Parts: sequence; structure tokens; C-alpha cells
Amino acid sequence: MIGETVKTTESGARSIRFLPAAPLPENLPQGRLAIADMANAFGVTHRTLHFYEEKGLLTADRVGPMRVYGPREIQQMAVVNTCRETGMPVAAIQELLDALCQAADQDEADAIFRGAMISRKRELAAQQSTIRRQMQQIGELLEFNGGPEIEMNDNTRPEALSDEELRCLTLMAEGYPTTRIARALDVDPGQVQSMEKEIIRKFSSNNRFQAVAKAVLLGIIGH
Repeated sequence: MIGETVKTTESGARSIRFLPAAPLPENLPQGRLAIADMANAFGVTHRTLHFYEEKGLLTADRVGPMRVYGPREIQQMAVVNTCRETGMPVAAIQELLDALCQAADQDEADAIFRGAMISRKRELAAQQSTIRRQMQQIGELLEFNGGPEIEMNDNTRPEALSDEELRCLTLMAEGYPTTRIARALDVDPGQVQSMEKEIIRKFSSNNRFQAVAKAVLLGIIGH
């Protein structure tokens, strides 16, 4: 990226000299984006963009009363969006952006971002391990009590998953929202929603979190 002076706007948003590479939405319109186009491109709401600006994660230029985002702001949104899709807390993203502000060159910025992603991956792995242990403890408790598992029989494998459902389940386990899964699978978000409902049904679960937990416990994902 081309270097430029680091500055902080009145809203507290950071202008970073060197932004790491992060996936941009497909079919992204050329040039600057109005707030509606920005929201549609990243699959978020206007309120989300306002929230990011309030928290200093993003900045916007003004054309009259309208917010517009240039290539640099779009790339910064790509970084923020990637972090949010991994479930990274806003406070952690703020710390990451502060660190990126101090990067002396592009290589250092890329290394900082990679380090943050590795750290987040370890956090998720620890959470996955915790979920697996908790599910095992619940299973042992149910066995100890000797009562039937009416609503949640973790020892019963679900109906066979299609290849696409298995890919969807894997992305669900990684914390991807519906819009990101749709892009990864190259399908419409509505199709992903239907697929998630079918996966939840096959696992006899009430929500995606239960379905993922069962899949981890059964060894279908997470190995």
C-alpha cells in the first residue's frame, strides 16, 4: 500500500499508512462507495457502519450530507470485517488497528495482522476444546442420572450430510455469518439459511450452536 501520514479523525477513527491484505467482496463496484453500496457489498447494515465509525474502526468522507468510502476506507473495512467474522471482539480490533498505526512498513503490518489471526485461531481452538469437554461432562452426567436423552441424544449420528452441507457446517463452526458462508459456497444467502435449518434439523438441535457442538462431539468436524 502507498504510505501516507497517520492521523486520527475527530471521531477517533484511525488512518493507517499500511493496511494488510484482507478479502474484498466479489463484484465490488469501482471507485468510492456510498454508504448503501458499502453496506450491501459487505453484507452489513448502515447501523453497523455507523457503529464502526463511533468505535474508531472506520472513517468516511463526506459529499454533502452523504457518507462515502474510498479505496483505503474499503480496504480498512475489509480488515475489520474479516476480524468480526472470526468473532474477534471490538476491543481487540481496536488494539489491532492501534498496532497497525505503528507499523513502519507493509511487511510489518502484514506480520501484525497475521499474528492477530494466529492468536484468534488459538482462542477458537481453546473454545472448541472447552465445548467438547463440557459436552462430554453433560453426557457423563446424563448417563450417571440414568434418564433418557429425549431432546438431545449426542450418541446418535445425524442423517447423512451432503458435501455442501458439510462445508456449510464447517464454516458455521468457524463462526462465519450467513453472508460470508454464501460467498464461500457461491450460493444465495437464502440457500444458506435453508441449508443451516436442514443441518440443525438433522442434528435434532434447536440452533446452530447446538448443531456445531454435536458435530464436534461426534468427530464430524474439528479434527
